[in-house]
Amino acid sequence: MLTRRIFCGCLPLAAATLAAAQAHAQSSECVVYNRERQQGVSPDAAIDLLKAGNERFVANKMINCDLLAQVKATSTGQAPFAAIVGCMDARVPPELVFDQRIGDIFCARIAGNFVNTDIIGSLEFATKVAGSRAIVVLGHSECGAIKGAVDNVQLGNLTATLANIRPAVDGATSDGERSSKNAQFVQAVAKMNAQLAAEMLTSKSPIMKELVDSGELRIVWAMHDVATGHVAFSV
Repeated sequence: MLTRRIFCGCLPLAAATLAAAQAHAQSSECVVYNRERQQGVSPDAAIDLLKAGNERFVANKMINCDLLAQVKATSTGQAPFAAIVGCMDARVPPELVFDQRIGDIFCARIAGNFVNTDIIGSLEFATKVAGSRAIVVLGHSECGAIKGAVDNVQLGNLTATLANIRPAVDGATSDGERSSKNAQFVQAVAKMNAQLAAEMLTSKSPIMKELVDSGELRIVWAMHDVATGHVAFSV
């Protein structure tokens, strides 16, 4: 049992710890994005914010915020500074990988992180309407959808899903056999798939091309390593 002296001695430390935690929760990183703050972030700075977030994630130094306070603060509107097109893989949640919180980023997730009309339309909303400053198409290592596309898997509706990845399979090059048994080829296809998806956003969307050409939007692709958590950007 704690003596009165020890207990009283702990109070100042506990109070200091609580005060530090409260101050941290009120830091700039925890302030939710409104339109003014969002538009104050340049497209290049938006990419830098995501890079810095991934560095914190890999170093296990994530920022802790009062998420319920952010729920309340974003209840009447949102202004995410970036959008991520990612795979539905359970190991690659964009909010965690980039150490972002409620209201910070839009996320569109689908097996194989490809883009189609629905996702492109969603990104037009995210950028032209909601004002996001950057888009990252995020591929990853050991992707099951990529492996399925490489092996030309036929399974119900998944067949049509994987067909979206075929251009990357056809365009990727690597030594050895062109099957999922060749890890180097699978990774080459994953990279090609992310790159092609990023390029498609401007080739299929005059709206986003105009935003890119005017310097209001930046689109890049990146690869997440499921073994380390590190994200390697194309730029």
